Formats: sequence, C-alpha cells, structure tokens
Amino acid sequence: MLSAVHVLAVNNFGDTRSGGLAGPMGLFLLLLLAAATVFLIRNMNARLRRLPERFDDPGPGSRSASAERNVLDPTEGDSRPGSPL
Repeated sequence: MLSAVHVLAVNNFGDTRSGGLAGPMGLFLLLLLAAATVFLIRNMNARLRRLPERFDDPGPGSRSASAERNVLDPTEGDSRPGSPL
C-alpha cells in the first residue's frame, strides 16, 4: 500500500529536461515586448511633436464652457426639489 509520502514524492510532470523550449520562448516573448514598447514610444513621440505649443482657450460661447457650468459638485449636494440628498 502506498503511503502519503510516496504519493506526494512521485514526479508526475515527466522528464523536465527534454524539449527545453521555455527558455528560448521566454526570450522571444521578451524581445517581442521590448520591440513593441520601442515602436509605441516612437509613435507617441511623433504624435506629441505634431501638437501645437499651446491650445487656445475656448471662447465664452463654446460648448465645453457651457457644459462645465451644468456640472454639479457632488460634495455640495443637490438643491433641486425631490432630490435624495
């Protein structure tokens, strides 16, 4: 009869030395990720260079300025009638 020590000591993973592909595959993935990172950095630098030095402030009649006025501050509470706060 097998004891618990014998069952736990058995190597069920097979021969770990044959077909050692983990090392080269890991190196390939590492080099692939490094190349992707370099290309992404180059692309973002090119896009940042095309941006203007400064952006003009939107005028008082622009859509973004009117949208900012309609935003309520959640820390102040809602003053509308029937609001849960």
